[in-house]
Amino acid sequence: MTRITSPFSRLLLWLLASLLAGCVDPYKPDVLSSPRSYLVVDGFINTQGVTTIKLSRTFAISSLPKVPAETRATAYIEDATGARYNLVESPVGIYTSAYLNLTPGRAYRLRIATVAGVLYASDFVPAKITPPLDAVDWRPENAGMGIYVSAHDDARATQYYRWEYEETWEIIPSVRPVLEFYNNAIIPIRVPYPTLCWGNERAVAIQLAKTTALNKDVVSDFLLRRLARTSERLFRRYSILVQQHALTKEEYAYWEALQKNTESLGTLFDPQPSQLTGNVHCLSNDAELALGFVGAHSLAQKRIFIERGQLPLDWPYNNGYAGCFPPDTLDPKVRVIPFFSSGYSVPVSQVPGTYLISSPDCVDCRRRGSATRPSFW
Repeated sequence: MTRITSPFSRLLLWLLASLLAGCVDPYKPDVLSSPRSYLVVDGFINTQGVTTIKLSRTFAISSLPKVPAETRATAYIEDATGARYNLVESPVGIYTSAYLNLTPGRAYRLRIATVAGVLYASDFVPAKITPPLDAVDWRPENAGMGIYVSAHDDARATQYYRWEYEETWEIIPSVRPVLEFYNNAIIPIRVPYPTLCWGNERAVAIQLAKTTALNKDVVSDFLLRRLARTSERLFRRYSILVQQHALTKEEYAYWEALQKNTESLGTLFDPQPSQLTGNVHCLSNDAELALGFVGAHSLAQKRIFIERGQLPLDWPYNNGYAGCFPPDTLDPKVRVIPFFSSGYSVPVSQVPGTYLISSPDCVDCRRRGSATRPSFW
């Protein structure tokens, strides 16, 4: 490496850096500061089940801590003959129907009236039947555990597929306190912390496949998910629920564009973001935007479980609490009452002359999941 020792050379470099810095203007796109708020419609018409639609509003990233829900709206599903199927709001911003059994091939759409009286409607779309999942398989690989899905449609009526999945796993903390700080004193614990919790996460990645270029409408061993060998989700018991959607060509194009906008924007060679509006339109004002695509199809789903004993013996165990064991020791010179009153530490047990302590994150698995056993577990 060449070292620059000349003062003149260093001065030139400094001037160049100053000029370059002066040429950079802060980029503040209008959308970040725009006060406009557009309706966002998230969901699909479930032709053989309960339809769930989430209504919310767009917002500036820096203005709100959470997505604002669109409340007190009136929503219903309408078919081409004028028949209506009402949706009821519960909880806030979530609108659900009764169990539906809609006619395949018939056209349906969603209609919405906000509390302010603004009317929206999605385009009419044909009701499709989603074929069942043939298999949800998993296998250990060098890169970790791969989870694969397979499906087919002998009638070639599907061709465009989308998958979602939800994961559930057991959480077992390493540290189990026998003491607690209560009423300015350390006493035997009255209500023990849970020794087992369940983590749960719904994937946000968009998973798509199409079979239009194939002789048969078959999807075989599509890689849906890969977990690292060291994943804490594989510590004892893991489950994944896979949901399959049959899309129209237009709905597939919408999800594909959304996938590119959200997941393929990291280099100069990635596609540039494009504006997505979907098939929902404002009937009260043609210039008013609405975001989302409402399709109409049934839902196919399949759940599998994976036990720790099914995994290779050389895969490491990781319960996610590696930094929590062994517990720390509390210096006996520290005043105990103000120390535990802060809430940052929990007394675990007592040893001669001192206490063993840990953080709430290490002893309370409810901070990482729920202590309520799932109904399917």
